[in-house]
Amino acid sequence: MENGIILIDKPAGMTSFGVVARIRRVLSERAGKKVKVGHTGTLDPFATGLMILVTGTECKKAGEYSKLDKVYEATIRLGQVSTTGDPEGEISTISDGHPTKEEVEAVLASFVGEIQQRPPIYSAIKVDGQRAYKLARAGKEVEIPLRSVTIHSLELIDYTYPELNIRTHVSSGTYIRTLAQDIGEKLGVGAYCTDLRRISINQWNISEAILLGDLGIID
Repeated sequence: MENGIILIDKPAGMTSFGVVARIRRVLSERAGKKVKVGHTGTLDPFATGLMILVTGTECKKAGEYSKLDKVYEATIRLGQVSTTGDPEGEISTISDGHPTKEEVEAVLASFVGEIQQRPPIYSAIKVDGQRAYKLARAGKEVEIPLRSVTIHSLELIDYTYPELNIRTHVSSGTYIRTLAQDIGEKLGVGAYCTDLRRISINQWNISEAILLGDLGIID
């Protein structure tokens, strides 16, 4: 594991940087020297699922892994919005409208293809050299430009108001939190992402990943 990749199933409630720090500590202790460990794309703290960690000389290729397509499963709650687009933000109820399944499916279909998306201000994107979420938490105005992303597929798994479950295959750089908000806006009822799980990154699947507990990490 000193030079290569490690597939991790990230638990909820932990930052991606926290995962990296814990893995680095364990590998360094086992090797008896400091082992370099990096990630190839963050997952939000509330999210779970596949992370590809690079170790040793493989860290030089981190950028290549970060550009790969990804598949997510998510739960979206309709009728409410969140300041962060997820459960960690301030939640407000804005509508009690009940879109039909046909309306939901039509809106989902409208997002398939290349779309323009504005990443959330509470994200790790850098603005003027600083992380956007740090600026936002400091009360500073953050302007993040639109960018092109590709939604290869967007499937409705289940819909029982107010929650809909989706599976989506997307290009690198796509924010599912933003997609959830945009779906809610297009439905006219508002929405935010309550659960998010990354299922695969290119050819690597969550079924191949290990839990932190498998490495003796229990916190």
